[in-house]
Amino acid sequence: MTDMRRTLLWVVFLVSMTLLWNNWNMHNGQPSMFAPTPAKPAATSTAAASGVPAPGQTGAAPTPAGAASAVAAASELRTVRTDLFEATFDTRGADLVKLMLLKHPSDADPKQPLVLFDRSSARQYLAQTGLITRQAGVSLPNHHTLLKPMAGDTQLKDGQDTLTVGFESADAGVKLRKSYVFKRGQYTIGVRHEVINASGSAVQPELYLQLVRDGTVPPSSMFMAPTAFTGPAVYTEEKHFQKIEFTDIEKRKAEHVKSADNGWVAMVQHYFNSAWLVPAKSQREFRTDRIGDNLYSVAMVLPLGSIAPDATLTHEAQLYAGPQEENKLEALAPGLELVKDYGWFAVIAKPLFWLLDKLHSLIGNWGWAIVALVVLLKIAFYWLNASAYRSMAKMKAINPRIMEMRERLKDKPQQMQQEMMRIYREEKVNPLGGCLPILVQMPFFIALYWVLLSSVEMRNAPWIGWITDLSAKDPYYILPLLMTGSTLLQTWLNPTPPDPVQARMMWIMPLIFSVFFFFFPAGLVLYWLTNNVLGIAQQWVINKRLGVA
Repeated sequence: MTDMRRTLLWVVFLVSMTLLWNNWNMHNGQPSMFAPTPAKPAATSTAAASGVPAPGQTGAAPTPAGAASAVAAASELRTVRTDLFEATFDTRGADLVKLMLLKHPSDADPKQPLVLFDRSSARQYLAQTGLITRQAGVSLPNHHTLLKPMAGDTQLKDGQDTLTVGFESADAGVKLRKSYVFKRGQYTIGVRHEVINASGSAVQPELYLQLVRDGTVPPSSMFMAPTAFTGPAVYTEEKHFQKIEFTDIEKRKAEHVKSADNGWVAMVQHYFNSAWLVPAKSQREFRTDRIGDNLYSVAMVLPLGSIAPDATLTHEAQLYAGPQEENKLEALAPGLELVKDYGWFAVIAKPLFWLLDKLHSLIGNWGWAIVALVVLLKIAFYWLNASAYRSMAKMKAINPRIMEMRERLKDKPQQMQQEMMRIYREEKVNPLGGCLPILVQMPFFIALYWVLLSSVEMRNAPWIGWITDLSAKDPYYILPLLMTGSTLLQTWLNPTPPDPVQARMMWIMPLIFSVFFFFFPAGLVLYWLTNNVLGIAQQWVINKRLGVA
């Protein structure tokens, strides 16, 4: 029974680690370890991005007019700087072609800001808007159309809370005036479209809000903590949050809601995302498409109704481009916080993050907030853990008798089993008594694992001394070494298996699994280390009381 208990624990641990790793890779957009590896997508090019067709070219909607003639004209770049952004617009379509997040350092070079949107030979990630129509022979401005920058500031000055940057088409018929409104301290950019009908006849335009990105997913390694899911997402009240794999778009197998009177589209990656938001309820269509070599789009298309001659229609939208700060996203739009994906354990992970956030607001340090959260979890499960540790302590106390009996009856397996059960009955020991408490707690600690890996708040968050970024590995491997030492100490406190092979494995397996922690984020190692130390303290006290320390 002792062997069965220990074997069960190891099987649960091994299977949990394997499934956790596999599900995390699938969450990241990586293939499952149980599925064949897909072919690597082709490299992107700047030329591919410059010729992206409008959403109207897919399905039954007509091709936007005027695109071919506009492409020949030269465009220019216009750079805007605020307290949070350095944004670069291309006057062709007034596309947002580069966006740097000034408060978030780059992973490659901490001295440089993180680049979210980009249009280069290495990356493609753009925000585009424009007009299409189903009316034959009607020309409307779209993201291929050359727009003229409107006069105004390009830098948010001290004491200034709002900065508006405008662009205007030169069309003689239907004119589009596009304005981006930046507000101090906000990652949400207001995007105003004014459609001015000077054509002499009514027009029925549709506005598309589009995100374009290359399909290159950040690589994940067996030992490095991987990045989050990368790809498009669609949300509606009916279908809720739907992630869409680039590979499914490539194969024309993308499944998502096609139309609704609410919802948003987003492009998601680890810690950050962009999303087109339309606050008011109105009919809209959702589209995904492969629009070039390793280039994909997700778009929301909104009918604007009929605009009479000499009339102007104004439409307000929002573009969010920033970190996945759960509380702020939840306040912006229904379901937007779901871009921070906790996987299967969301029902547990969300309350854990709420508690972690409250602890941080009291303590002021994310590292100590992690320690405090583990302490609270240990208190919550104290009696459950005590039951498990008492069972282990009793097993350790009778272990010499079990080993002597096994040696004495090694040639009589049936009698050995009967004698072992007699000893368990006499000593009132349940050999499986330590399993249930561990199984009950496992979902909570796996959920906390997802919280720590998914929370952008951990990025560049210091703890003490040498730990300056809880989302990065310990540069001096001090925490992983302490983690390994605590695991071995915990192993020593447990009863030694009677079987010599199992006894050796009992010491080897913790060492093998400790290798993972040398490459995991420091915040995650801190969480496991704290859990181990508290577990050791509780187990030592119980062993002492029962006289087996």
